[in-house]
Amino acid sequence: MGRRARGEAGPKSGVFEVAGGEAELLRDADRDGGWMLLIGGVPQSYVDLTDPTYLDFEYMRLMGDVVDLMAMEGQALDAVHIGGAACTLPRYLAATRPGSRQVVFEPDGPLVRLVRERLPVKNVPGLKIRIVDGRAGTAALADDADDLLVVDAFAEASMPVELATLEFTRDAARVLRPGGVLLMNVADGFRLAYARRVVATVRSVFEHVLLLGEPGVLRGRRFGNLVVAASQRPLPVDGLTRRAAGGAVRARLMTGGALAGFAAGARPLEDGEQVSPPVPPEQVFGRP
Repeated sequence: MGRRARGEAGPKSGVFEVAGGEAELLRDADRDGGWMLLIGGVPQSYVDLTDPTYLDFEYMRLMGDVVDLMAMEGQALDAVHIGGAACTLPRYLAATRPGSRQVVFEPDGPLVRLVRERLPVKNVPGLKIRIVDGRAGTAALADDADDLLVVDAFAEASMPVELATLEFTRDAARVLRPGGVLLMNVADGFRLAYARRVVATVRSVFEHVLLLGEPGVLRGRRFGNLVVAASQRPLPVDGLTRRAAGGAVRARLMTGGALAGFAAGARPLEDGEQVSPPVPPEQVFGRP
């Protein structure tokens, strides 16, 4: 989920029916190769087909920073992505860490076909896409199989609760190798009650956890995206702090005691709970 595309629709833009509703492709008139994918009017992905290292959404740039610093520069990784859309981060990882092996779990078959036809991924080395939901796909993975597990799945503007529960988080930890990283995109707004429960859930499973976000979102003043990173080994906190403070995307990093305070009193999410994920105000995406 991100902001709307700049510019007007190009000649290959269009509206398409997918399982999740109505998908729209918009060409970025200000950047050659730039495309925005929206579902139900909500931006889901931005990709630059000529430069896969370009990350347009703020939260995606923060995720890219974690990927950059989690291992030695250029080191290949084995990665799992839950939620495919236009495969922005898989394209980035393939370009910056050649030789990486990646699998995307995306349950929306028509959406996968649309991306393959209009925003081709066949030239992304080491990438496979499986039409399966994230829980089932993760459950089928072997123990200690991967270095990175990314959760960036949305039903329009809401994160599926089943990808934030204690049971799923334990399964994600099972799949990751020692030192592997769980990376999550969480959307929330006023008071961040949902994000606090997600952080409490992840902290109950992983030894090291951090939270990244734009200051206004972290303070609960506006709806937006927060990035959670977790591992059983120390995370690159110093490097990420420097990037957050000095990069094009100005963000704050929270960890340690500050993060414990952020999640204080919040209960981990569990399967079977009747929890409604937060939905952004309609004006966030320019809808009436």
